[in-house]
Amino acid sequence: MNDRGTTFERKRLLGVLAVLTFGLTALTAVLGLVGLTPVIFVFGFFIVVPLVAILGDSLPFVASAGEAGDRAPDADAVDPVERLRDRYARGDISDEEFERRLERLIETEGVEAGETRERVFERE
Repeated sequence: MNDRGTTFERKRLLGVLAVLTFGLTALTAVLGLVGLTPVIFVFGFFIVVPLVAILGDSLPFVASAGEAGDRAPDADAVDPVERLRDRYARGDISDEEFERRLERLIETEGVEAGETRERVFERE
């Protein structure tokens, strides 16, 4: 996963932790559990949230969330040729690497059902 995706996952996790901490703190205050309210507040906002922010990807649950983010539910639905084109357009791979990988995709998967090499190159 790229840095932008990892940063997004970490910010989302931090947001969830902050909202949960605030919610639990408010709930214990409303329920009259005055001894538990400051414990949850301090533990959540002064220990858990900063710990996740500082350690980031080295925490196991953040790393697994990032890996899950790599494969979005519709990531498999995206055409492999389109993903290859995107990487080429971003400059992640060279001309030779693009052509080599495209040839391999055409040979192994047939790109799309019945699609020929000429039609793939026409779309470029």
